[in-house]
Amino acid sequence: MADGGLSIGQVAQRTGLSVHTLRLYERAGLLASEVQRDRSGRRVYSTWDVEWLANCVKFRASGMPLTTIGRLAQLVREGSGNEAERLELLREHRRHITEQLTRLRDCLDLVDGKVDSYERHLAAGARGDPWQQQPRPTTAEPSHQTG
Repeated sequence: MADGGLSIGQVAQRTGLSVHTLRLYERAGLLASEVQRDRSGRRVYSTWDVEWLANCVKFRASGMPLTTIGRLAQLVREGSGNEAERLELLREHRRHITEQLTRLRDCLDLVDGKVDSYERHLAAGARGDPWQQQPRPTTAEPSHQTG
Protein backbone atom coordinates (compact mmCIF):
# COMPACT_ATOMS: atom_id res chain seq x y z
CA MET A 1 0.00 0.00 0.00
CA ALA A 2 1.36 3.37 -0.99
CA ASP A 3 0.80 5.08 2.39
CA GLY A 4 2.71 2.45 4.35
CA GLY A 5 -0.33 0.67 5.70
CA LEU A 6 -0.82 -3.05 5.43
CA SER A 7 -3.55 -4.88 3.57
CA ILE A 8 -5.70 -7.50 5.28
CA GLY A 9 -3.81 -10.20 3.37
CA GLN A 10 -0.46 -8.90 4.60
CA VAL A 11 -1.75 -8.78 8.18
CA ALA A 12 -3.11 -12.31 7.86
CA GLN A 13 0.30 -13.48 6.70
CA ARG A 14 2.15 -11.68 9.52
CA THR A 15 -0.17 -12.76 12.33
CA GLY A 16 -1.14 -16.24 11.19
CA LEU A 17 -4.81 -15.27 11.44
CA SER A 18 -7.05 -15.86 8.47
CA VAL A 19 -8.67 -12.98 6.60
CA HIS A 20 -12.01 -14.32 7.86
CA THR A 21 -10.77 -14.21 11.48
CA LEU A 22 -9.44 -10.67 11.05
CA ARG A 23 -12.85 -9.53 9.84
CA LEU A 24 -14.53 -11.39 12.70
CA TYR A 25 -12.17 -9.75 15.24
CA GLU A 26 -13.02 -6.34 13.80
CA ARG A 27 -16.79 -6.98 13.94
CA ALA A 28 -16.50 -8.34 17.49
CA GLY A 29 -14.66 -5.22 18.67
CA LEU A 30 -11.43 -7.04 19.49
CA LEU A 31 -9.16 -4.49 17.87
CA ALA A 32 -7.74 -1.73 20.04
CA SER A 33 -8.14 0.87 17.31
CA GLU A 34 -10.52 1.41 14.46
CA VAL A 35 -9.23 -0.11 11.24
CA GLN A 36 -8.72 2.59 8.66
CA ARG A 37 -9.94 2.31 5.06
CA ASP A 38 -8.32 3.48 1.87
CA ARG A 39 -10.16 5.44 -0.84
CA SER A 40 -11.49 2.17 -2.27
CA GLY A 41 -12.86 1.08 1.10
CA ARG A 42 -10.24 -1.62 1.68
CA ARG A 43 -8.92 -2.12 5.19
CA VAL A 44 -5.54 -0.57 5.95
CA TYR A 45 -3.78 -1.78 9.08
CA SER A 46 -1.01 0.00 10.95
CA THR A 47 2.04 -1.58 12.52
CA TRP A 48 0.39 -0.98 15.90
CA ASP A 49 -2.69 -2.94 14.73
CA VAL A 50 -0.41 -5.87 13.85
CA GLU A 51 1.28 -5.70 17.26
CA TRP A 52 -2.11 -5.70 18.98
CA LEU A 53 -3.25 -8.67 16.89
CA ALA A 54 -0.04 -10.54 17.77
CA ASN A 55 -0.96 -9.97 21.43
CA CYS A 56 -4.46 -11.25 20.73
CA VAL A 57 -3.02 -14.44 19.22
CA LYS A 58 -1.04 -15.00 22.42
CA PHE A 59 -4.01 -14.11 24.62
CA ARG A 60 -6.13 -16.69 22.77
CA ALA A 61 -3.37 -19.31 22.90
CA SER A 62 -3.26 -18.82 26.67
CA GLY A 63 -6.99 -19.35 26.98
CA MET A 64 -8.20 -15.77 27.28
CA PRO A 65 -11.87 -15.62 26.26
CA LEU A 66 -12.81 -13.39 23.33
CA THR A 67 -15.06 -11.40 25.67
CA THR A 68 -12.08 -10.54 27.86
CA ILE A 69 -9.98 -9.56 24.85
CA GLY A 70 -12.89 -7.42 23.69
CA ARG A 71 -13.16 -5.72 27.09
CA LEU A 72 -9.43 -5.05 27.14
CA ALA A 73 -9.58 -3.65 23.58
CA GLN A 74 -12.48 -1.42 24.57
CA LEU A 75 -10.53 -0.06 27.54
CA VAL A 76 -7.52 0.63 25.31
CA ARG A 77 -9.75 2.42 22.78
CA GLU A 78 -11.19 4.57 25.58
CA GLY A 79 -7.71 5.86 26.39
CA SER A 80 -6.08 6.68 29.69
CA GLY A 81 -7.86 6.66 33.02
CA ASN A 82 -8.84 2.98 33.11
CA GLU A 83 -5.42 1.42 33.60
CA ALA A 84 -6.45 -0.11 36.95
CA GLU A 85 -9.24 -2.06 35.22
CA ARG A 86 -6.87 -3.19 32.46
CA LEU A 87 -4.41 -4.32 35.12
CA GLU A 88 -7.09 -6.32 36.94
CA LEU A 89 -8.13 -8.08 33.71
CA LEU A 90 -4.51 -9.02 33.06
CA ARG A 91 -3.93 -10.12 36.66
CA GLU A 92 -7.00 -12.35 36.52
CA HIS A 93 -5.78 -13.91 33.31
CA ARG A 94 -2.33 -14.38 34.80
CA ARG A 95 -3.99 -16.32 37.64
CA HIS A 96 -5.72 -18.49 35.05
CA ILE A 97 -2.43 -19.16 33.23
CA THR A 98 -0.66 -19.98 36.51
CA GLU A 99 -3.36 -22.53 37.38
CA GLN A 100 -3.12 -23.95 33.87
CA LEU A 101 0.66 -24.27 34.20
CA THR A 102 0.28 -26.09 37.51
CA ARG A 103 -2.11 -28.59 35.92
CA LEU A 104 0.19 -29.03 32.94
CA ARG A 105 3.23 -29.57 35.20
CA ASP A 106 1.27 -32.28 37.02
CA CYS A 107 0.44 -33.91 33.68
CA LEU A 108 4.06 -33.63 32.58
CA ASP A 109 5.21 -35.29 35.81
CA LEU A 110 2.85 -38.19 35.09
CA VAL A 111 4.06 -38.56 31.50
CA ASP A 112 7.72 -38.27 32.58
CA GLY A 113 7.15 -41.03 35.12
CA LYS A 114 5.56 -43.26 32.49
CA VAL A 115 8.40 -42.57 30.02
CA ASP A 116 11.02 -43.40 32.68
CA SER A 117 9.22 -46.62 33.56
CA TYR A 118 8.95 -47.75 29.95
CA GLU A 119 12.58 -46.88 29.30
CA ARG A 120 13.69 -48.92 32.34
CA HIS A 121 11.33 -51.75 31.37
CA LEU A 122 12.67 -51.93 27.82
CA ALA A 123 16.31 -51.45 28.86
CA ALA A 124 15.97 -54.41 31.23
CA GLY A 125 14.69 -56.54 28.34
CA ALA A 126 11.42 -57.13 30.12
CA ARG A 127 8.40 -58.24 28.15
CA GLY A 128 4.75 -57.48 28.52
CA ASP A 129 2.94 -54.41 29.66
CA PRO A 130 4.66 -52.88 32.70
CA TRP A 131 1.40 -51.25 33.75
CA GLN A 132 -0.81 -54.30 33.65
CA GLN A 133 -1.27 -55.49 37.17
CA GLN A 134 0.16 -58.96 37.59
CA PRO A 135 -2.03 -61.43 39.45
CA ARG A 136 -0.84 -61.96 42.99
CA PRO A 137 -0.36 -65.44 44.24
CA THR A 138 -3.10 -66.40 46.59
CA THR A 139 -2.24 -67.85 49.93
CA ALA A 140 -4.60 -70.26 51.48
CA GLU A 141 -6.06 -68.85 54.61
CA PRO A 142 -6.16 -71.23 57.54
CA SER A 143 -9.54 -72.68 58.19
CA HIS A 144 -11.11 -71.64 61.44
CA GLN A 145 -13.45 -74.45 62.06
CA THR A 146 -14.87 -74.89 65.43
CA GLY A 147 -15.74 -78.12 66.47
